[in-house]
Amino acid sequence: MVAPPDNDVLWARALHFQHNGSPALNGVSLGVREGEILAVTGRRGSGKTTLLQCLAGLLPAQQGEVWFNSTPVHTMGPLTRERLRRDRFGWIDPVPLLVPELNAWENAALSLLLRGTSRRRAKAAALEWLERLDIGGCARKRPYELVQSERQRVAIARAIAAAPTVLFADEPTAPLFRADRVQVLRTLASAARSHGITVVLATQDPDTAALADRTVSLLDGRRVHTLQLPPLTETEGRTACSLSA
Repeated sequence: MVAPPDNDVLWARALHFQHNGSPALNGVSLGVREGEILAVTGRRGSGKTTLLQCLAGLLPAQQGEVWFNSTPVHTMGPLTRERLRRDRFGWIDPVPLLVPELNAWENAALSLLLRGTSRRRAKAAALEWLERLDIGGCARKRPYELVQSERQRVAIARAIAAAPTVLFADEPTAPLFRADRVQVLRTLASAARSHGITVVLATQDPDTAALADRTVSLLDGRRVHTLQLPPLTETEGRTACSLSA
């Protein structure tokens, strides 16, 4: 095993994963710097969600290595990975997964409560982020009383309130109306930068990818490297035009 660079909070090498014999990841390697917002882009089925799940320890890669702060995640057992996700990682699904018996602020505080944070502090943090996401008035409502876009904001508040070291966001604004996406994305980016949270998000939406510091593209489970060609000189431009004519 080769240890990752010191400035990479996440580092993956040659990840492979198959779903029922169909390759989802085919040798993907990448590093994510501390405090960076990284967008993983690609069309549906390109391997974005699988990559995030492997990086977060939700899905052990069948081949390859995943490191978090120079600690090998790929050698951890299930319980150790679960503690890592509880204490250091946050996750936002494209569909909000809330506990139906809990109201909005209790759902938003859940990650903190599971870490052992006092109920008073967890509630204060949850209410703060519900307000910042413009659903403070829904704090005492149960999930069935909320529309889909409101439930998604609760799920986002839950992920941010715990101030994770790394936040994984899989199409985080998918259930939101386009008019609401910009405000939610700005809040997410602002929270990440003010709290030093590293964000890895998967998206097909160019507007969502635009908030990232850097973009990695996937195609059929592989990284796509775009070749940047130098600009044409005036002479080369005239030659190209004459050839095309």
